[in-house]
Order: sequence, then structure tokens, then C-alpha cells
Amino acid sequence: MARVLVINPGSEGHVNPTLGVVRELASRGEEVVYFCIEAYRERVEETGAEVRTIDEGKFMQAFLAGGRIALLERVNGLLLTADVVVPSVLAQIEGERFDYLVHDSMFGCGRLLARLLKLPAVCSCTSFAQTEASFERVLAASAARVPAEIAERMHETYHRLTEKTKADYGVEIGSPYEAFCNPAPLTIVYTTRAFQPDGGAFGPSHRFVGPSIAPRAAADDADLAALKAKRPIYISLGTVFNQAADFYRLCFEALGNTEHAVVLSIGSRVRAEELGDIPDNFVVRPYVPQPDVLQSAKLFVTHGGMNSVHEGLYYGVPLVVIPQSADQPIVAGQVARIGAGVRLETQELTAARLREAVGHVLRESSYREAAAAMQASLRESGGYRQAADEILDFMERHRN
Repeated sequence: MARVLVINPGSEGHVNPTLGVVRELASRGEEVVYFCIEAYRERVEETGAEVRTIDEGKFMQAFLAGGRIALLERVNGLLLTADVVVPSVLAQIEGERFDYLVHDSMFGCGRLLARLLKLPAVCSCTSFAQTEASFERVLAASAARVPAEIAERMHETYHRLTEKTKADYGVEIGSPYEAFCNPAPLTIVYTTRAFQPDGGAFGPSHRFVGPSIAPRAAADDADLAALKAKRPIYISLGTVFNQAADFYRLCFEALGNTEHAVVLSIGSRVRAEELGDIPDNFVVRPYVPQPDVLQSAKLFVTHGGMNSVHEGLYYGVPLVVIPQSADQPIVAGQVARIGAGVRLETQELTAARLREAVGHVLRESSYREAAAAMQASLRESGGYRQAADEILDFMERHRN
């Protein structure tokens, strides 16, 4: 039995794909200590891992202090989190022994801690993977869009922070790519090589295992159970971009009082009573058990988060993708490329355009066929069990 240190203070989209992997590792005898924020304690403990926490407020304050305009500012934000994450982790594991470390690709100073602790490292990549060359192109394009004096300050801050990291922890940050993407000898990517942009550019250190979708208990909701029999349209903007009352009203206008049954997830920051009259064919909930509903859905209107899109495709559901931010435009582009759905732009969205897109995807069988083909590909990739196999095989090779 090996002892595993997991560092993942990121958001829901970064934590959820690891839950099945950690549960699988624990079931095979690995002892897992998982660092996350307090909000995810319960769901991580359910995997059999021991949970220790990082202060979310301090972590986010440090990350946001780097700036949000350009990519290098986000790199700087991650470097600033070192003084929150590293001392906390080191204090909480003092005197303990670990055999390897699993860290998120974008949060938690994973590469830094792995080198500091001299542990073999596995990177958990919940977005699309990036080569150093592709990252550098995006970084340069981002810097070119800001005034020269701001770009100069960003680079000065980056160099100051990397020097501080070296002085404080004895670890050299070789490039912004290292700070942001946390490359490791093994990277687990929760998609397929076919869905990954430029999938052929990645070597054997990147293992594409498909989505990590672990079984979950179905919700006991009579309204949802009745709607599932009608094969509903499911609408969700995820957990970050869901403070969108105007969008929800637009959905009412586009699809209200039609022949479609509709399930709408609005999150906790918008109350249903704020939305006005809810059409009779809608069920509106602050929380919806997404995989449960998607198993019966005929269409998924989504913001294009990696987890959401993969869950939709895992169940063979065609998509209407309305990207909001982050990597979602790239995800939406991949959905359109494989023919499993269409992309709509938020800035140009109207009730008529949404209604037209929904009707088009439902009428054209090619979207269902493409979604079904990707469903087969995703399921064949192995998911969380394959991820555990790859990690344990990696450690076996490392020991030998």
C-alpha cells in the first residue's frame, strides 16, 4: 500500500473528475491524503480519502491579486498562492511519508511541491492539455492585447515572483508554462485524444482516459422522474456562470409552452421567484443531478464546461453550447467540429436564435449520430478506472 498526497484547491470542475480516481485508488489499497478547500470536504471524504484543507479565502485573495486581464497575470496569481499553499501543506504533513503526489494542472503549486518534497508526480488535467509551444503562443497573443506598460509590469512581477519562489523554497520556476500548467512525468487528461485539440502533438507522458464519471445516487424527485420519461431538454450554465436571470427568462421565452419538457438548473445565486412566471413545461431547480437527467435528455443546452460537455457526450446527448469564458469557446469549437452540436454566442443570443438552434439540432439526425459516436469513444477510454491503472503502472515503473 502506498501513501498518496493529492493537492487540489481548485474549483468544482477541477475536483469532481478526481473523485472517481481517488475512490478507485483507495479501493485498490492506496492511502490517500487529499488537500482541498473546505467546501469539498464531504464529497472527497466519501471517496475514502483523508481530507485536509487549504484556506479558500486566502488562496483566492492571492490568486486574484495577480490580475485577471492577461494570461501572465493569472500565472502571477498562481505564483502568489505559493505562500498560502506551500506552508500550509508542509505544516500539516510534517513528519509523514508519502510515495507520490497527484496535483491539479492549474491550481495548487503542484509541480513546486513535488520538487520540494522530491516525490514522483502525476498531473491531473481537467481541461484540454497544452503543449509548451501552444501555451507560449496563447501567452504571447494575450500579452499583445494589453498596453506595453502593463505588459512590462506583468513581466517584472513574474520575474520577481519566480526569484522569490527560488529564494523561499529552493525551487526554480523555469517558465510561465511550468507555473500555470504544472507539467509532470505522467499527465492524466480527462478526454480522448480525438476530442483534444491537436491530440497527436502529445507523447506517451499524456494519457487520455476519457471523462471520469463515477456512479452517483439518483435524486428522489417526483417532478424530475416524471419529466425524464418525456426525454427533456436540459439547460444549465454550470456552477460558476449561473448567476444569469436574464438568460433563464430568455429560455422561458424561447421554449416556454412548447411541446418540449425542459429541466432548468439555476444554481443557488438566483431564486426561482425572481424569474417571474415559470412556463408549465419547465421544472426549475437550484440543483439538478446532472448525470441522472442527462441519461434521459434529448438535448443539452450548456455553457461548455469540460465536465458538462463530457457528461452530455458520455450519455450520447447532442448539444447547444453557449460558451461564457475560460476554455469554453475551445470546447464549443470541438463540439461543433465533431458535429455533435452547435455553438451560439452570448453577445448575439436571442430567444429566436436559441429556439432555432434547439429545433435544428433536434431535427437533424447527424447531431445525434455524432454524439452517439463520441459516446462510444468516451466509454471505451476507461475513465477513472483507466486513470487509476495508469497511475499505478507509472508508480510500478518508477519503483523499478
